[in-house]
Amino acid sequence: MLEVTVSDIGLDRNTNSPVVILRERDGARILPIWIGAAEANAIAMELKGVKAQRPLTHDLLKQVIVGLGGELRRVVISSVKENTYFAELLIRRDDHVFQVDARPSDSIALALRLNAPIFTSDQLLDESGLQTDEPAPDPSLDADKLKEYLEKMDPQDFGKFNP
Repeated sequence: MLEVTVSDIGLDRNTNSPVVILRERDGARILPIWIGAAEANAIAMELKGVKAQRPLTHDLLKQVIVGLGGELRRVVISSVKENTYFAELLIRRDDHVFQVDARPSDSIALALRLNAPIFTSDQLLDESGLQTDEPAPDPSLDADKLKEYLEKMDPQDFGKFNP
């Protein structure tokens, strides 16, 4: 398993669908996953540190997991079948580990809220990911430099995927 991070979230200009871009932690491969608007909003809010006036669904699930004494150990983006991605939550409570089937978008939103790592397989990155020549953005870059980096990504690379 390889750790990935949320590199960006944006809108696919061809389909007008939100896309979350996962980047291999110490590599040059990215994995675009098309997601719903509500989930994109939940991920974007968490990335920007914006809190809703009332708890969103992912905030509620976070409180349920923590309240029941659980810990989200990791999220695994496990496979893709017929352009649909699958993910699992690995939740630990005491000496039990529970594996919960979930959508990648919900899993990512929850991982961000609980500071849990996100993983995928080398095989999935090879089959569904894209290789980029651009180095990973420096986490210390300011917003303008990050925007400039992301604008250099070629949107045509995403054309081989269907949401």
